[in-house]
Amino acid sequence: MTDDAGTEPNADTAVAFVCVENAGRSQMAAAFAERELAERDLDGGITVVAGGTDPADHVHEVVVEAMGDVGIDVSDRQPRAITPDELATVEYVVTMGCSADDVCPATWRGDARDWALDDPGGQDLATVREIRDEIRRRASDLIDELVREQEEEASATHD
Repeated sequence: MTDDAGTEPNADTAVAFVCVENAGRSQMAAAFAERELAERDLDGGITVVAGGTDPADHVHEVVVEAMGDVGIDVSDRQPRAITPDELATVEYVVTMGCSADDVCPATWRGDARDWALDDPGGQDLATVREIRDEIRRRASDLIDELVREQEEEASATHD
């Protein structure tokens, strides 16, 4: 059975973190979201993907260092392209400093947000740490919001 949006009740909520190179901000956002889900023991229910519209060859070294400072190793992550087909399957697209208009398929009807964050590429470590900390806060807030929505949806289906 599906709801009005055509999705399965209790189906995973998918969120995509997207930037141009997938070498900094979207990598940090995905890593923080994944850590939040693991720390809250929320296996399943929310899935996270990250990608770029023109991926770089590697994650920025300064991003690897800044994330290492908070115990997250992103050194083995590889920037990747995200496709319109992939984005068509997610409920939320979060861009890091660019509009989702050029990213989301024309028929996509999900929630698009732009976090308008500075690009850490070429920045000094102190600046990247500030960007990282803002991304951590926003990723945590987003997971809070998604969990609340799932709880409200579950409650409504049991009433």
